[in-house]
Amino acid sequence: MSDDTNTHEYEVVVVGGGPAGMTAALYSTRLGHDTAVVNRGGGRAAMMQEVHNLLGVTEDTSGGEFLKIGQEQLEGYGCDIHRDMVTTCSRSGDDRIHLSGNGGSYAAERVVLATGFNDVRPDPPLPRTGRGLHYCLHCDAYMFVDESVYVMGHAESAAHVAALMLNFTDEVDLLTRGADPEWSDETDRMLETHPIDVVHEDVTGVRNGEDGWLKALAFEDGVVREYKGGFAMYGAEYNNGLARELGCNINEDGSVDVDDHGRTSVDDVYAVGDCTPGHNQVPVALGQGAKAGIDVHFQLRDFPRDPDAVEEQGPVRSEAVPGIPDALLEQAVDFHTYGE
Repeated sequence: MSDDTNTHEYEVVVVGGGPAGMTAALYSTRLGHDTAVVNRGGGRAAMMQEVHNLLGVTEDTSGGEFLKIGQEQLEGYGCDIHRDMVTTCSRSGDDRIHLSGNGGSYAAERVVLATGFNDVRPDPPLPRTGRGLHYCLHCDAYMFVDESVYVMGHAESAAHVAALMLNFTDEVDLLTRGADPEWSDETDRMLETHPIDVVHEDVTGVRNGEDGWLKALAFEDGVVREYKGGFAMYGAEYNNGLARELGCNINEDGSVDVDDHGRTSVDDVYAVGDCTPGHNQVPVALGQGAKAGIDVHFQLRDFPRDPDAVEEQGPVRSEAVPGIPDALLEQAVDFHTYGE
């Protein structure tokens, strides 16, 4: 799969090994395209203590376990996995996209960017992530039904999430941590007409239980308030450097602009998952990766040969099919004849 001694050459390279990226690679590999995932490790999904809202996956499965199974599946189908961080990329004279990492170089006909984003963490002291500090309401609100909950932040998003949490519990505090509120007058009136306590004093200490879960937060006025957990709402930093380098359109919030199939504004470049707009959910990421992988196949598949190609190259001869690369063909045959 690598002809050049210095460059790994593929039809498809996926940058990022989270749920969206690995699903795109899963589809492109199973649909017969020489594919690699270049993954630096870590990421939002890897930090999940438990996987929520994913049908067929029990909640005693961690994000790391979920991703490990996915990687094993990809390797079983013949996808290459490179542990590397891509730092630069460009389109070369051969019309392929070249990517350079700390550990190697890669060339591909199609590139899928699944580079994610980073949640902006508030200043410490803080509860443990996944044990009282959370970032995704749609993932974790269910954990706090009828529990005492905080929301940290001083902008519109924090006030909005605090109000949303009233659908799950009657004990919601909005913690501005000494910052001046930046929400609108309309939002201020909303807060005044809903049972949300706005606490302006900063947090000075965290008290955890023996199981590591948050029990209470201490504040600079000496008050200690008990919480089961809560959400930090300070925005996100999108990992869009490679997309910018390739010339992709970037939205005002920093996300990569894509169409419904994950296609960016640059030919042959796709983006999926948390680096794009929308709900940052594992099931959503899986769907985005699948749609991009299928679209990549439509662009790269050999057959049916279009009329202009038939006129130029002649009819498709039997020895030219199947179109799947030999290495993937052998691996696929081994896979579906397993146990015979």
